[in-house]
Amino acid sequence: MTVIVRDVRPEDPEDAAGFARVRRAALPCMLGNAAQVAFDWAHAHPDAHERPLVAEIDGEIVGCSQLGIAYDAPEPGIGSVNIYVHPEKRGRGAGTLLLRASEEHLAAAGATTLYSWVLDEPGFRAFAERHGYAPSRSAHFLRLDLAGAELPPLQEPPAGVELRTAAEFAADPRPLFVLDALTTADEPGDVGAQLTDYEHWLATTWHHPLLDRELTTVAVVDGRPAAFTAAQTDGAGRYGSGMTGTDPAFRGRGLAKLAKNHSLHRARAAGCTEAFTGNDAGNGPMLAINSWFGYEICATEVRHVRTLG
Repeated sequence: MTVIVRDVRPEDPEDAAGFARVRRAALPCMLGNAAQVAFDWAHAHPDAHERPLVAEIDGEIVGCSQLGIAYDAPEPGIGSVNIYVHPEKRGRGAGTLLLRASEEHLAAAGATTLYSWVLDEPGFRAFAERHGYAPSRSAHFLRLDLAGAELPPLQEPPAGVELRTAAEFAADPRPLFVLDALTTADEPGDVGAQLTDYEHWLATTWHHPLLDRELTTVAVVDGRPAAFTAAQTDGAGRYGSGMTGTDPAFRGRGLAKLAKNHSLHRARAAGCTEAFTGNDAGNGPMLAINSWFGYEICATEVRHVRTLG
């Protein structure tokens, strides 16, 4: 049973389905489906040099790799590679071959530093360290039993605050782009990001197939979007928090918590049964908010880094 690594065929729906299936099996806490995978491939920024790969055994997709250059980072030469292998197909060399091919591509694209998320389990950490990756910060996946949880009661917005859905900004989403850029700029992480391309944001975020505009909730203060929680749904009863943040000028007023609570209540009413989110392990305030909602840690990843050359 020879392992073959190849580029995905974006026009082949079986490749998107196989890619999504493997990633879901390897990391159940991450939302995704074939439509989302195909959309991301079609809308990849050219400067990201993305090259999704799959590993096959006897024609079956058993592993996949997400890789690219952080073109929107302040520092040049930063790349990322995340490897997923189906739990039932591990130990056959698929992960090693995917990593090797990914590193070669990123090095040719100018990457000098590579980051990778690795599950915080002995086997995965040992694999990363064998290939020259050193551990750094960590992050948690959290899960909420939305069907059975007792959510905090809904609260009326304070004076001067209005809750709106993202759908209400359909005629002009630019204010949400501005808010997203403000909150992304100081999001915890090893690699910074700067949102400056509104047209690309429209194409890849606003029109993303997982974004649920009816459940995405925005706290507006005196007509200005001040905090938001971006909701994602996969059509299978799963809800994910794509991003929750507050404009620095409005922090400390509980606006993000208010928006997220309303979004969760409406998600449950819409038939969602599970809710997922992710937090940097050092982001105490957001972890406390999610604990207040009833989220529990379901997996932890450790960011690993390798310097090429």
